[in-house]
Amino acid sequence: MRADRLISLVLLRQRGRMTAAALARELEVSTRTVLRDIEALSAAGVPVYAERGRRGGFALLPDFRTDLTGLNHDEALALLVAGFGRGERVFGLGSALASAMRKVVDALPDRHRAAASDAARRMLIDPETDLFSRRPAAEAVPGTTMVVVRRAVLAGHRLRIHYAAADQAPAWRTVDPIGLVTVRDRAYLLATRSGADRTYRLSRMLAAEELPEPARRPDKVDLDRIWRDRCAQFLSDGAHLTVLVRVDPARREELVGTALAVRAEEPEADGRLRLEVTFQDARHAEWALWQLTTDVEVLAPGSVRTALRERAAAIVARYTQTPA
Repeated sequence: MRADRLISLVLLRQRGRMTAAALARELEVSTRTVLRDIEALSAAGVPVYAERGRRGGFALLPDFRTDLTGLNHDEALALLVAGFGRGERVFGLGSALASAMRKVVDALPDRHRAAASDAARRMLIDPETDLFSRRPAAEAVPGTTMVVVRRAVLAGHRLRIHYAAADQAPAWRTVDPIGLVTVRDRAYLLATRSGADRTYRLSRMLAAEELPEPARRPDKVDLDRIWRDRCAQFLSDGAHLTVLVRVDPARREELVGTALAVRAEEPEADGRLRLEVTFQDARHAEWALWQLTTDVEVLAPGSVRTALRERAAAIVARYTQTPA
C-alpha cells in the first residue's frame, strides 16, 4: 500500500542516508516506486533531501521524528521483544509488523531508543531450534490464502474454502468465520458450518474466497473461551488414546511437545514424573514414546507396553545377528 510505504520511509532516520536501490530492496518495491514515493513524501512536508555522488542517497533532516505519544520505555520494549523475528508467523502480517517496529523505535525519545533496541536483542522468544537442535514443526500457509481468510474474519464475511481434511479428498465448503488462533506455530480458523462448530487448520486450505454476504456469527466473541471449549471437545473424542507414563523430568518437555495434551501430572518419590497424556491414536503414542528410550516407562494401557516391548525385541534380535 502506498501510504504504508510512505510511512515506512522513516527508516531513513534510523539508518541515515540510503540509496534508492537500498530503499527498494528494504521495502520490496521497484526503484521507480521509491523515487515516486519520495516525491510524495516531500510534497506532504516531510523533510527528505537527496545528496549526489558515490556516497550519496536520500536522508531526512536530523530533527524529524514521527509521533507516538504515551509510550514508556517498558511498553516499547515489550512491543519490540514480541515483534522482532516473529512477523512471518503473525497471520501474514510480517511486513506490517516490521513497519510498526520501525515506527516504535523511531518514536522513542533519543535517550531510550538505543537502550530499548539493545535490550530487545538480548531477549529471544521461540528460536528456530531448542537445546536439542530440534526445529519447530511450523506449517506453511500460502500468503494469498492467509490474506483472504484474515480479511474475511475481520470484515465479518462468509468464506468459501477448498479444504483437505485428514484422510479425505479436498472439497469446497462455505463457512462462517469466527476468529483466528495460532498455537505452536500452527494457525487455525474457528468457524461454524451450517450452524455446527468447526476448526480448520490453515495449512490444509488449498484456496480461499471471501464472499460478499455477512457471516452468521455473534457481534461479540470470547475467542479464548471458544478455543478452550473446542480443545476440551477435541480431547473428549473417543478416537484418541490416553496413556499413563512415568518419565524423567529432563524429557518432560519433549514428551509434552509430541502429545496432544496432558490430562494429569504429579511427582513421584524417586524424582520422576507421572503423567497422563493423550495421543492421536496407538500408532502416534508408540512413535512418540519410542523416541524417549528408557527415559519413559508406559504404565498403561497394556497394549502400548506390548507394542514397545515387541519393537525393542525386534531391534535386539536384529543386532544380535552377525552381519552377512
